[in-house]
Amino acid sequence: MKKQEFLTEGTCSKQINFEIDDEGKIHNLTFIGGCNGNLKAIGRLVEGRPALEVAKLLEGNTCGMRKTSCADQLSKAIKEVL
Repeated sequence: MKKQEFLTEGTCSKQINFEIDDEGKIHNLTFIGGCNGNLKAIGRLVEGRPALEVAKLLEGNTCGMRKTSCADQLSKAIKEVL
């Protein structure tokens, strides 16, 4: 597994770190900055799940008046890697 680092845009979090294994499953997801408890929960919820499934599920999620969210940024990060 190779560690992936993605710089976010338009969110309180500044960076997303994760790994995708040879089977396409996501592991060790962490966010730098943002809403600590909520982002830890996302990490737990997606651990070991197919990355493409996670990207499809979270794509387009917004936060308040923003056009994106930390979850949406994760979707973009996964798609960039895949």
